[in-house]
Amino acid sequence: MHNATLPLMHRLNLLEATRFEKLPVTVYRDKETAAVQMAARIAALIRSKQARGEQAVLGLATGATPVGVYEELVHLHREEGLSFRNVVTFNLDEYYPMQPMSPQSYVTFMNEHLFDHLDIERANIHIPDGTLAPMRWRPSASTTSGRLRRPAASTYSCWALGAPGTRASTSPARPPTRARAW
Repeated sequence: MHNATLPLMHRLNLLEATRFEKLPVTVYRDKETAAVQMAARIAALIRSKQARGEQAVLGLATGATPVGVYEELVHLHREEGLSFRNVVTFNLDEYYPMQPMSPQSYVTFMNEHLFDHLDIERANIHIPDGTLAPMRWRPSASTTSGRLRRPAASTYSCWALGAPGTRASTSPARPPTRARAW
């Protein structure tokens, strides 16, 4: 479903909320449809990269928003044989201080909802280190940036988006401003 199928008032609100965004946006009527469609797009990307012998690079989010997408990707892996051997992932964030095996860790979350159910190479999974002291964040970020450049620029990003925005990955649409360190 494209934006044009929404009622006029919703379209006007969407126009105002997204007028400073430069990315194409598709609005779905419900989260189940969105999850299936997003997983299908990710699967198509993975398969096209596999056919060319290339790595598919995915930017992934945690939280409730992408869980349906992850469930559908696991389904595609189990039922349709979608392989993740050529996939490299980068997650946006992690709590600090946080041990990777802690129940509240994003590492645990991603393993439970996605990675433990796929044939992805563990060396291709990149989640920020929650044990790293803040003074070491900048060198760690440049290392991750280097890893991202090696396989190529991110080919698909699945970030959580909501009406109020998500502080770490998106914010409510507004005129461009200078970036800030939080």
